[in-house]
Amino acid sequence: MRFFVYVIGTSSSINKTYVGWTNDVEKRLEAHNNSKGAKSTRGHEWKLLYKEELSSKSEAMKREYELKKDRKLRSDLRKLIS
Repeated sequence: MRFFVYVIGTSSSINKTYVGWTNDVEKRLEAHNNSKGAKSTRGHEWKLLYKEELSSKSEAMKREYELKKDRKLRSDLRKLIS
């Protein structure tokens, strides 16, 4: 099974990013955009900014943790939607 870590962003006035992991990026993005994803993503239009494929769930979860701490990367990705 394939696993992905992803970064999504919104170009609304708050201009924020969200990092998560999944085994189906398109389905997860649709859930975020339909207010059925994480509570912090509800009510916004999200765009996929970055995804990375990993071979296990534990690798995806570790990478998600690393990306959540990487403020520079998230800031650079936010510039793509500004």
